[in-house]
Amino acid sequence: MHEPPTPAERALLLASDRALTEQADQYAVALESILAVLRSARLSDAAARVEATDIASAALIRARSAYEQHESLFEPVAEAFSRLKVELRPLIRSGQLDVQFAEPPTSGRALPGAVAHEARAIARTALLALVDTAEATRARIGWDCDGRNLLVEIRDDGAGAVSVHDDALSPISERVVTLDGALDVEAIPGWGTTLRIEIPLDPPSTALTVDGAEELTSRERDVLRLVATGIPNRRIGDQLGITVSTVKYHVANLLRKYGARTRTELATIARSA
Repeated sequence: MHEPPTPAERALLLASDRALTEQADQYAVALESILAVLRSARLSDAAARVEATDIASAALIRARSAYEQHESLFEPVAEAFSRLKVELRPLIRSGQLDVQFAEPPTSGRALPGAVAHEARAIARTALLALVDTAEATRARIGWDCDGRNLLVEIRDDGAGAVSVHDDALSPISERVVTLDGALDVEAIPGWGTTLRIEIPLDPPSTALTVDGAEELTSRERDVLRLVATGIPNRRIGDQLGITVSTVKYHVANLLRKYGARTRTELATIARSA
């Protein structure tokens, strides 16, 4: 019989999943930036090749230094925000979206490394969603810190038809829930959408492990079993006879209870149970 993984082995699996998720986000930004350069009408073929090469080289350098960045325990909020601007610079420079940054205060409490990484991932995900939909022409990204929470605000001038239950926001809402944070979406038709996110600077008080699975409801067990197979929320809802919004609600609760940050981590935990 195959022995289930030990707690230490599960921790290694989760750490690997988190690193892969972070790398995937950064690669997506780099590839979108390269595509924007190659499609740009304002650059000649030679200039586009040079700029695309520079973007790829910078992405390789960031990948090689990723280990050192993940090892940092704390990041000053201004420094963490500057890293985000550097990561997004090629996409902004070559794309059609005008992005403005509201600088955070230089003083105040430093961000735990995990919070800084997640906040940058949220901003990258939101910006890539705006680029994909091509509805907005301007966006504004701002960070602030009230001493207990990192406050992230992302605004756009799109159609203003987004709700907190939209699939495009699922990756963001799942990240926020696992950090014990809060997400508010304000959409005004014809004027745009504002995302307001609060991320606690201190970790959640407690989180269940696989051994605590008896505290799940029967419906949560059903959803967890299907999440482990990798199928999307809509198919989970079809199989269980519930709505997609209800599936998202249960997934969010499972992420919080197990202390997972992404569906991939949650599936890893479920498969190891």
